[in-house]
Amino acid sequence: MTSKTHCIRCGTCCQKGGPTLHNKDKKLILEGHIGYHHLITIRKGEPAFNPLSNQLEPVLHELVKVAGKGKTWACIFYDEKKASCDIYKHRPLECRLLTCWDTSKILTVIAKDTLARADIINPTDPVLKLVKTHEKKCSVTKAVTLISTLKKKNDDSNSLTKLKTLFQQDIDIRTKAVSEFKLSLAVELFYFGRPLFKIMNPLRG
Repeated sequence: MTSKTHCIRCGTCCQKGGPTLHNKDKKLILEGHIGYHHLITIRKGEPAFNPLSNQLEPVLHELVKVAGKGKTWACIFYDEKKASCDIYKHRPLECRLLTCWDTSKILTVIAKDTLARADIINPTDPVLKLVKTHEKKCSVTKAVTLISTLKKKNDDSNSLTKLKTLFQQDIDIRTKAVSEFKLSLAVELFYFGRPLFKIMNPLRG
């Protein structure tokens, strides 16, 4: 048990990952404090750390999180040199509730009243049509099912072909979106989440 009674700005919580956004955080996006390029979508069925069970589990519904820096999960808004948050006055709900010496408050909101892409993307956004097509054709759940089948049947060429097709469709839709709408990699990760092959790699082992 920690002996802390107040924040000492060690940065540990910020380095472990950005917060999941809740409906109360929507105003931070509307007011421009957080943009699409600051976010990443965790799609339904994607393995993610569950603080309630303290283990990696498939998420039951889509989540939108503040993205990490580079190849790490350290919050994009965390300034290591200053040991501070770049948007502290406008930080999301989970950040306001988190105190490392007493996690009871933040645990009450985990996985509750969370935001999804549909809550954030403008209905007139031209990318939305491709997002919906991508979710229908390239679901994480479908890929996980194929991986599971392959683990049981190593010589299942039919499932392997379907998985490769799924991966290619994922890449093709992303490529089309990037080409047509000039999306940066950061914005692509909000609209479409991580590429399927990256999500599935740890599961294929």
